[in-house]
Amino acid sequence: MPTDNTAVEIVRIYVLNLTEATSDMSLREVAALTGVDHMTIRAILKGETWPDALTIAKTERGFNRRLWLGPRDLS
Repeated sequence: MPTDNTAVEIVRIYVLNLTEATSDMSLREVAALTGVDHMTIRAILKGETWPDALTIAKTERGFNRRLWLGPRDLS
């Protein structure tokens, strides 16, 4: 559900984008593709933790697509 909190909204959109990118993959396949531990991916997808910059970079590189939006992208 969208929120007025910009930081939360950016992370929410990242999780939605990551969910879409990983839809047909196991967590271990995602881990192999991105270099991010499968438990970290799981925790991000379940909303248990926020991704750090390295995780964002690795997932974007692994999927060869932009997953993270900045505040300017929300306007």
